[in-house]
Amino acid sequence: MMTHGYNPEWSEGAIKAPIFQTSTFVFKTAEEGKRFFAMAYGKLEKPLDEPMGLIYSRINNPNMQILEERMALYEGSDDAAIFESGMSGISTVMLSFLRPGDVLVFSNPTYGGTHHFIQHVLTDFGIKVYPFHSTVHPDDIKKTLKEDGVLDRLRLIYLETPANPTNELIDITSWANFRDELRAQQQDVRLVVDNTYLGPIWQKPVELGADVICYSATKFLNGHSDLIAGVVCGDKDSMIAIKTMRTFIGNMAGPHTSWLLTRSIETLKLRMDRQGSNAQKVVEWLLNHPKVTRVYYPGLATQGEEQVRIFREQCLHPGAMISFDVEGGESEAFRILNSLKLIKLAVSLGSNESLAQHPYSMTHADVPDDVKEALNLTESMIRLSVGIESSEDLIADLAQAIG
Repeated sequence: MMTHGYNPEWSEGAIKAPIFQTSTFVFKTAEEGKRFFAMAYGKLEKPLDEPMGLIYSRINNPNMQILEERMALYEGSDDAAIFESGMSGISTVMLSFLRPGDVLVFSNPTYGGTHHFIQHVLTDFGIKVYPFHSTVHPDDIKKTLKEDGVLDRLRLIYLETPANPTNELIDITSWANFRDELRAQQQDVRLVVDNTYLGPIWQKPVELGADVICYSATKFLNGHSDLIAGVVCGDKDSMIAIKTMRTFIGNMAGPHTSWLLTRSIETLKLRMDRQGSNAQKVVEWLLNHPKVTRVYYPGLATQGEEQVRIFREQCLHPGAMISFDVEGGESEAFRILNSLKLIKLAVSLGSNESLAQHPYSMTHADVPDDVKEALNLTESMIRLSVGIESSEDLIADLAQAIG
C-alpha cells in the first residue's frame, strides 16, 4: 500500500503521487489514442507490462488508477473501481446486472441507504426483491423462488455481513455454493458482498467465493472523516461491466478524493488493529454492566451457535463495531447518547474517532418498524464505532454516560 502502482520517476521524483487535477490527457499519436480506448472498453486485452493509457478523468486518472490497483491488491481481486460514495458503488453494481423482471435476493438487515435503494428504486424498475434473515438457508430461498416461478430470473445475491447494525453474519460460502449450483445450469448469477464492517483486513470474501465486494470507503478505508467515497472490487468480467456503467453514469471519484483515500489505506491495518483491540476491551466491559441488556458483537455466544460457527470459519477478527441494548428504551438510549463527552454523537463509522448513534431512529429510520423489530433492531439499541483513542478513556466515557 506504500508503493504499489506508482513510480516517483513518473512525477519529477515526488515521493507521493501528486494530485492530477486535469480533465483530459494528451495522446502521443492517434494510434495510441485508439489503443487506449480499445483497452478502456474491454475490446483489447491490456498487456501485463503496459500501464492503462490515460484518456479522460471520467474514464481514468492517475490518482484513481493507483488507488484502484492498490485496492485490488488488498482485496485479492482482479480489479477495483472507485466511486463518489458507497451508495454510488452499490447502486452501480445493481444497475450493471439487473433488468426489469430480474430477481434480487438480499440479506436483512442491511444499511438503510441500501435498503431504500432496493425497496423503493429497484422495485419501481420492475425488479423483484426477496429479503432474507441470517437464519434463512439458501435452500429456503430456492424453494420460495421456485414456488413463485422466478428462480430462473435470479441474477444477484447481495449479502451484507456483518449486518448493520446487528452484527449478524451471513455464511458467504453457502451462498457461493448456491450461486455455483445455478451457474452449473447456465444461469448468470453473481454474489455480491458488502464488506464495509470487516474488510479487507478481517474478512476475505474473494477467498470465500464472492464475485463482487462493495465498500463504503468513507468508513474504515478512509478512517479520517474527511471524504465520501466507495470502492467496488471483483473479478475481471464483473468489473468490466461495472466500470463501463460507471463511465456512462459518471459517478467516479475525483482525483483529490482518490489522493486522500490512497493516503488513508497506507495506515489501514495499523488503524484497524488498534480499533479492534479497543473494541474487544469495550465489549468485555459492556458485558458486565447491569444496565446493558444485550451486546451484539461477532463471535459472542449470545449471538447463537450458528453465528459462532460462521464467525470461526469466515472472520479473522470480530471487528470494531459494537451494538448494545440498554434498559429503558429510546428515552434512556437518548439520555446516554446525549451524555457522551469523548465519543461523538454522529452517524458513519470506522473513523479514528469513536462515534455513537441510534440506528432505530437515525441510519435505519426508513426501514419499516415491524421489520426492525423482527430483526432485533430495537429502540433500546446504541451502535458504537470504536476509534483509536485510549480504551480506558472510552470505557470511562461510557461509564459516566450509562451511569
